[in-house]
Amino acid sequence: MDHSPVITYRPIGVIHTPFTERAGMPIQAARSEAVGYVEVYPQYRPALADLDGFSHIFLVYHFHRADPPQLSVRPFLDDTSHGLFATRHPHRPNPIGLSVVRLDRVALDNPPVLHVTGVDMLDGTPLLDIKPYVPQFDAHEAPHTGWIGAQGDRLANRAWRARFDAGADR
Repeated sequence: MDHSPVITYRPIGVIHTPFTERAGMPIQAARSEAVGYVEVYPQYRPALADLDGFSHIFLVYHFHRADPPQLSVRPFLDDTSHGLFATRHPHRPNPIGLSVVRLDRVALDNPPVLHVTGVDMLDGTPLLDIKPYVPQFDAHEAPHTGWIGAQGDRLANRAWRARFDAGADR
């Protein structure tokens, strides 16, 4: 018998990007220069006060087009399967995404819009939360990066990118 609590989230907005399909979408926000915008629902406008003073923000979102969860996955950087929680694969038990994007401009129109650079999600992605990126709290030296550290220059290798673009292991 499962005694887990039921958790419900409601989107606070919608992320708009140039990406309608997984193929061609950036693989991580830090490697993306793609421009997008975040439509925040009008009732959350007061929550955007003072956000324009930050250069980067976290977008927390729902992978609305993810496939069912897989506990072992073959990520685009490797030919070997790894445990899901040792990857950033989107097919998760709770399909929640997290990206740091550059905040270019806050427009408090109706609806309010955040203009951002570095999007790596599909157009129409439901937004769950926004948090400011604070380097003093959020940047950590990471001497150990698990299996990814062994990949070295493969991060920029086009063959790996082509496999990802083709939709392998999604």
